[in-house]
Amino acid sequence: MATTQSFFRIQTDANLQSMQVGSIMRKVKSRAWKKQRYFRLQDDCATIWYKSKKAGNAHSTCKLRWLWKPPLISISDVEAVREGHQSEVLLSIADEFPPDRCFTLVFRGRRGNLDLVAESAEEAQSWVKGMRKLIENLENMNERERLDQWISDWFKKADKNGDGRMNFKEVQDLLKMMNVDMNEHHALRLFTMADKSQSGTLEDDEFVLFYKMLTQREEVLRIFQDYSSDGQTLSCRDLEEFLREGQLKQDHVQQHSMELIEQYEPSDTAKMRQAMTIDGFQMYLLSPEGSIFNPAMLEQHQDMSQPLSHYFISSSHNTYLMGDQIRGHSSVEAYIRALKRGCRCVEVDCWDGPNGEPIVYHGHTFTSKILFKDVVTVVGNYSFKTSQYPVILSIENHCSVEQQRTMAQHLTRILGDKLLRNALEGKGSDLPSPEDLKGKILLKGKKIGGLERSLDGVVEDSLAAEVSDEDDAAEIEEENLHNDSIRRKPKKSKQGLSKELSDCVVYCKSVHFNSFKHSRIHSKFYEISSFAESKAKKHMKDAGAEFVHHNARQLTRIYPNGIRTDSSNFNPQEMWSAGCQIVALNFQTAGMEMDLNDGLFTQNGCCGYVLKPAFMRSLEKRFDPEHPEIRDGYRPVTLTIKVISGQQLPKVNLKEGSIVDPLVRVEIHGVPKDQARQETRHIDNNGFNPMWHETLTFTIHVPELALVRFVVEDYDKTTKNDFIGQYTLPFSCLQQGYRHIHLLSKDGTSIPPSSLFVHIRIKEGT
Repeated sequence: MATTQSFFRIQTDANLQSMQVGSIMRKVKSRAWKKQRYFRLQDDCATIWYKSKKAGNAHSTCKLRWLWKPPLISISDVEAVREGHQSEVLLSIADEFPPDRCFTLVFRGRRGNLDLVAESAEEAQSWVKGMRKLIENLENMNERERLDQWISDWFKKADKNGDGRMNFKEVQDLLKMMNVDMNEHHALRLFTMADKSQSGTLEDDEFVLFYKMLTQREEVLRIFQDYSSDGQTLSCRDLEEFLREGQLKQDHVQQHSMELIEQYEPSDTAKMRQAMTIDGFQMYLLSPEGSIFNPAMLEQHQDMSQPLSHYFISSSHNTYLMGDQIRGHSSVEAYIRALKRGCRCVEVDCWDGPNGEPIVYHGHTFTSKILFKDVVTVVGNYSFKTSQYPVILSIENHCSVEQQRTMAQHLTRILGDKLLRNALEGKGSDLPSPEDLKGKILLKGKKIGGLERSLDGVVEDSLAAEVSDEDDAAEIEEENLHNDSIRRKPKKSKQGLSKELSDCVVYCKSVHFNSFKHSRIHSKFYEISSFAESKAKKHMKDAGAEFVHHNARQLTRIYPNGIRTDSSNFNPQEMWSAGCQIVALNFQTAGMEMDLNDGLFTQNGCCGYVLKPAFMRSLEKRFDPEHPEIRDGYRPVTLTIKVISGQQLPKVNLKEGSIVDPLVRVEIHGVPKDQARQETRHIDNNGFNPMWHETLTFTIHVPELALVRFVVEDYDKTTKNDFIGQYTLPFSCLQQGYRHIHLLSKDGTSIPPSSLFVHIRIKEGT
């Protein structure tokens, strides 16, 4: 089938050929659980099949969408391959198996890794190199190849008996799987039209024809014909007109139209005539260039030479946890995942451990424990895989002075030159920039004395002080005590601070916050205060403009209230609206809050730093998020979104014959005045190609801070709607015109080819 051409092109690779022969490898879940399995790459080069060595039944890993246990691992679900002992599980058996025989398949989303041990180093290398080639091949596919691959996947799903053909019954089952509610007469008509061989079944190209008839986009065809002079193609002039009127572009449209034809038109004949067919037009609209997210904003484009306090910084809370705050599993894998998502501030909750080794866990709970030195090793190995800009290691220190010295030894020995130990030259009065600190890891924690004393060579003995600037137990008690007669301040243990650990802190000295006035007079540029979300909200309500001004000079960290034992998150947008830089979220918990975080930090090369708007960086002018109209340059905008259609939305209900009733909700997240949401009506029984043609209009007062979130839900009149997909992006990254929104799952992973088709128009003034 033509749909697998891109895979057949790489089948001559020796490593892939070895994978297709198959290998017996150990699947490892723990030191005690190591089972032999037979793994083999399928002929389609898109899936891996495996079974127990003794049983004939196929076994499976988890599927990305968690529908049920399938007998195959899809290559598209694999994000990366790690060689050697690069997982906790493989580290636990390092004394049994050498690193050159071990590797890990890392899956997208929050799904667990697959740890494997090959019989030889050569065999491990074949799988590692082969898997990386397959992943690279998938990532380099163009839009047509991606679509072809998707068609191929559906063919395999529908071909129940595996004979390479589809009868009409299998086609009917396929339509239900694809969320299509089509009457039998129309389905049979399409089937008969596609059955060119008149065999009563569909094979290869016949199925491709059937799929194309099924997915014909009437709304796209209508737009195409509106701009086509001859009704068949778009000439260069037609395309220029579409770019000006449809896509609301003004600059270089003549050159751009020729570039679009060259890049997206599949017909050589049309290219020679400098024209675009409907196929080329649709490929352009589905491409990254036709996406709602401006591709130029995905690249790193912001000024990275300003002080750290001028940036929003992607930040994680209790980074070590994979689950809740009471019984959750602690893992170095959580640090790897956060850092690979672009997180630039991770938290380490340190306690005294056995044998003189500090441990990391959520103190006074049943969460599991990991070694501090293992966390530092992972931070050293993964901090700069995704971004070269600095990582802040936020230490919540509950250790004795003796084990603090051990912490300092691990930090200096393991991190080496990556750990910032001294102030940068020429930066004695202001925070350095992300550019200045490229490749550096900064420690945030308590410090004996100040940066000035360190620069002068003054040393002090261990300081008897609170070494932790967070106390979740205190937060819980404070939030739950409502009776003044029984309210008391919880006792906080005082602990000495070792000079060795103190010396590792340079630009992020943790200090207690007194008041904005006190900070204005006494605070140093390198000091940072932490606030629980409830305290931060109170400061925003009482003195929003002061909070913004404070955050123009100094770093502020916000963390979830202690009562969030389920690892739920607060809305980070409220904190960003006050200019708070380090807004720490539980990365392990999917939901709207993490969607906003991912949406904000997708821009600027996913580097984990986003420059704050100019009015939030100024020390001369004040910005009050509660009264955004009182500022220079206040220009509200009107955002008009026409929700046109949806394409191939995933099923959420596994009941046989169940088809979604989708609706679209558009949410604006920003300053209080900009918080808004509107939704379309729901469409009955159509998740395949629902049509809305509804217009939603919003007034946005501070577009520089606004995020736009598109949510698709399955309507239910009796219970809560089911989540189908979402996409979140900064308002500043929107592209106007006809755009596709490529939906993401609850985990933030792509769910191709599910999308929305919209038209965006932005107008200054209201």
